[in-house]
Amino acid sequence: RALQQVLSALPGDFPVPIVIVQHMPKDFTLSFAKRLDSMSELDVVEGEEGIELRKGLAVVAPGGYHMVTRRRPQGKLVCALSDAPPQLSVKPSANILFKSVAEEVGGGVVGVILTGMGRDGAEGAQALKNRGARIIAESQETCVVYGMPKAAFEYGFIRRQVSLGKMAETIVRLVKDPGL
Repeated sequence: RALQQVLSALPGDFPVPIVIVQHMPKDFTLSFAKRLDSMSELDVVEGEEGIELRKGLAVVAPGGYHMVTRRRPQGKLVCALSDAPPQLSVKPSANILFKSVAEEVGGGVVGVILTGMGRDGAEGAQALKNRGARIIAESQETCVVYGMPKAAFEYGFIRRQVSLGKMAETIVRLVKDPGL
């Protein structure tokens, strides 16, 4: 529900692409992406090899695969899929996605960690932060499970914690003003 609430509050002309890891098994992420698409002004799709990342597009990692970003020789950013083993018992992994974004895009991004079990995302948040990215996380008060945001926060990788109700607004502000 957290992801649904955030995506449905973002404008359809959102100026940058969005890549998403949701810990779901294979065969569930396609219908999940379609449901999010129907509730959002954004175009929301399940990730596939070679999908070009563009403004107004949100791509959900397919269950059973890690999703990464790759820059093509002509500079376009695309999704790639990996069948590497699970990391921290999850596949797809936020760590793997975040690390690829850090490598391919650098620090000019906003990383977001919402409610979730475990510590997936913390190492990836570190990679992003080391490149200068701004990382925010859902606050404990609104999390259903405060595991993932808590892990990244305790390691010191989170710039600020934000309630779920203010998350979309905060994301838009951070994307529009890189100095915040």
